Amino acid sequence: MIKLLIIVLLFIIPIRSYAETTLRMASWLPPKHPWVLDIMIPWIENVKTATNGRVNIQLLSAPIGPPPAHFGFAVNGIADITYGVHNYTTGRFSSTQIAELPFLSNSSEILSIAWQRIYEQELLHLEEHKGTHLLGVFTHGPGQLWFNKKYENLEGIKGLKVRIGGGIAQSSAKALGLVPIQAPVTKAYELLSGGVADGIQLPGESISFFKLDRIIKQGFIFDGGLYNVSMFLVMNKKKWNKLSQKDKVAINSVSGEFLAKMAGKAWDQADAIGIDTSVKNGVLLKTLSSDDEAKVKKLLAPIIENTLKKISKQKKINAKNIYSKLIAEIKLIKNE
Repeated sequence: MIKLLIIVLLFIIPIRSYAETTLRMASWLPPKHPWVLDIMIPWIENVKTATNGRVNIQLLSAPIGPPPAHFGFAVNGIADITYGVHNYTTGRFSSTQIAELPFLSNSSEILSIAWQRIYEQELLHLEEHKGTHLLGVFTHGPGQLWFNKKYENLEGIKGLKVRIGGGIAQSSAKALGLVPIQAPVTKAYELLSGGVADGIQLPGESISFFKLDRIIKQGFIFDGGLYNVSMFLVMNKKKWNKLSQKDKVAINSVSGEFLAKMAGKAWDQADAIGIDTSVKNGVLLKTLSSDDEAKVKKLLAPIIENTLKKISKQKKINAKNIYSKLIAEIKLIKNE
């Protein structure tokens, strides 16, 4: 009987170890940042539940490189899964600038769901994420403009230096007469405290999380956002292909639109908390006057038009039509 039990165990143990897959996820943000704590960790748990424990994801405790390098880490298999900001990888993801255009939405949840749907329907065929399996796209909340001094109107900020993440944020900054300094959000405090930058473009969440409310005195609030940021979650293509069909279906069931909705909710909640905290710490929120709002829309209209033309030419698509579909999807979701 004992011999029979040993033989049975010898067969069971290898089968179990083969059936369980452990994937490594690279992370470049602090462990308590909302993107990690409220989006990536819940998604990891969702994957484990959806696959009945067959797929486990290990979130690495320390960054293995700078934020812009993370898409390449997934392509080259340095990490199995990575998340990141599309515009950190210059030139590769030009179609994602459609979701970064100004005035789209005050809700990350609405914009993220709309963007996931439109990207999947209209842009997935471009294979901009080649070398990986795209698990989902989403956006943070509306990007606003913050300064270390108080200003009455937009005329007073001309010539000031502002940190931007890249993409449309850079074009928007230039249109307002600002001098953009491109750098990851992890460098924001250093740039502001060192006097290298006078201000910064960020969503409300980031001002308090990165303790910028110790330096920031005022924020200009743009209806729908001065800009937005498109984000991704990807898995190394070879690793994805090695998964069973059953596990692929399970992972996809908690990715895509499911992930976009979860991420959007988390960003909206983080923005609300971040803005409330910043105001309590003395940051003045200033909505645009009707004159300034009209000026901004006039200044940024050519940027929207030129961006869509450029994307159309580069990607051989009708970017203006896709942009219109995104706006229609945003309205549809808002009215649901």
